[in-house]
Amino acid sequence: MDVMKKIPVREQDPKIRSANFEEVCMGYSEDEAVAEAGRCLNCKNAGCMGGCPVKINIPAFIHAITERDFEKAADIISEASTLPAVCGRVCPQETQCEGVCVRGIKGEAVSIGKLERFVADWAREHGYVPTAKPEKKNKKVAVIGAGPSGLACAGDLAKAGYDVKIFEALHEAGGVLMYGIPEFRLPKEKVVRPEIENVRKLGVEIETDVIVGKTIQLDTLLNEEGFDAVYIGSGAGLPMFMGIPGETANGVFSANEFLTRSNLMKAYREDYDTPIRCGSKVCVVGGGNVAMDAARTALRLGAEVNIVYRRSEAELPARAEEVHHAKEEGVIFNLLQNPVEILQNEDGWVRGLRIIKMELGEPDASGRRRPVEIKGSEYEIECDTVIMALGTSPNPMIARSTGGLETGKRGTINVDEKCMTSRRGVFCGGDAATGAATVILAMEAGRTAARSIDEYLSK
Repeated sequence: MDVMKKIPVREQDPKIRSANFEEVCMGYSEDEAVAEAGRCLNCKNAGCMGGCPVKINIPAFIHAITERDFEKAADIISEASTLPAVCGRVCPQETQCEGVCVRGIKGEAVSIGKLERFVADWAREHGYVPTAKPEKKNKKVAVIGAGPSGLACAGDLAKAGYDVKIFEALHEAGGVLMYGIPEFRLPKEKVVRPEIENVRKLGVEIETDVIVGKTIQLDTLLNEEGFDAVYIGSGAGLPMFMGIPGETANGVFSANEFLTRSNLMKAYREDYDTPIRCGSKVCVVGGGNVAMDAARTALRLGAEVNIVYRRSEAELPARAEEVHHAKEEGVIFNLLQNPVEILQNEDGWVRGLRIIKMELGEPDASGRRRPVEIKGSEYEIECDTVIMALGTSPNPMIARSTGGLETGKRGTINVDEKCMTSRRGVFCGGDAATGAATVILAMEAGRTAARSIDEYLSK
């Protein structure tokens, strides 16, 4: 075995997987996981832990794998992560733990994410659930939102002995894990629901179909329901648009709507009464992970798919793995191009995009080179569906209905370094405080808030 190279991970053939919603990556077998774990140098000053937002003891759990003590590996991971099977699949490890792996300096980094996934999957398949039996503190905490941030916060608080109840607006817990990330990247029955069930086993109560700010007020939770603190982890589900002509045409979706219909409402399945009109030629506007998810979903629904992105491939914000998979499956990339109008038929349905070509100029505030229009380069591309994947912002409902919560320009709730809002006893984190980001950063905020809430309630 060449220790400088990763143990390859088995995947579905692109031609086969592009026509189904089964998981693309098949993960490691026990022997493969042990062999890959054996590549770890077990560094004394492990940079990988510093690169992990939730601070998993990475060398320790990997060492346990080399000894085939998978229960111990699961116990170590569970000390820091509430959703290991999720994070092992969707975290951008290449820019976090694996990005600072010493093995990666002269060779390929250890596949930390795939090893985390292996341990979590092994534990689930063997019915092993790491347990915590804390001393009860007889204090109640309400968590708004059952997405990754809320689940992480609730899990840590339960482990610390608090009575925790999550209030979720949708009919299913999971947030973006359920409605935003497609089945072929994150299986719901096999992965997401068991992870949520493990949070319940910690003693966390989850009530769905509750819209805080509408069906119940935050003040009610604090003043009438007896909660000693509240954590707002409601995410960022309000889609953004470009403001170009034609955006109200029939056949224009936000990526949020398109993915929610497919993932949560199972629109891709013939045995569900929730179909979605995908069309035969789809244009997805954007270059992030959500754009890749929407494009690959539309492809599986039978469409020819073009991604339209105004910068070059080097600036694509999506994970390299997701871009690679999209290309393998047949998604067409139209880079350095930007829509200026959505064209319509007389009946109001989309018939195409008018696009202008771009070139990169000087760096903007983000540090990336700013795209500049090339005059006279406009052309039209035929399509019958347009999916806007331009990012999201928090729903302002909670902040608007609650006095004393200071907010930012895009509806984010202002917090300090301990996730405390401007209102005493109310904490916030994840996308609701920062705007749209990754699952693992939302979990990091949830863990930070849990520590802060424990400190606040222990005074």
